[in-house]
Amino acid sequence: MKKFTSGFFTGTFATIAATIGLVTAIKKTVIDPIEKKEAMIDENRRKANRKSRAR
Repeated sequence: MKKFTSGFFTGTFATIAATIGLVTAIKKTVIDPIEKKEAMIDENRRKANRKSRAR
């Protein structure tokens, strides 16, 4: 019974660690670049608005 309990907790911990790693990897490869691109687009839009009003 002791081996079962330790194996169960080890497996649970490994599954949780793998899930956290997957979520972190997806965030870095998918979500962060999208947010960075949106920030760049907003910055360019602000620059264009300033230029159009300066003329």
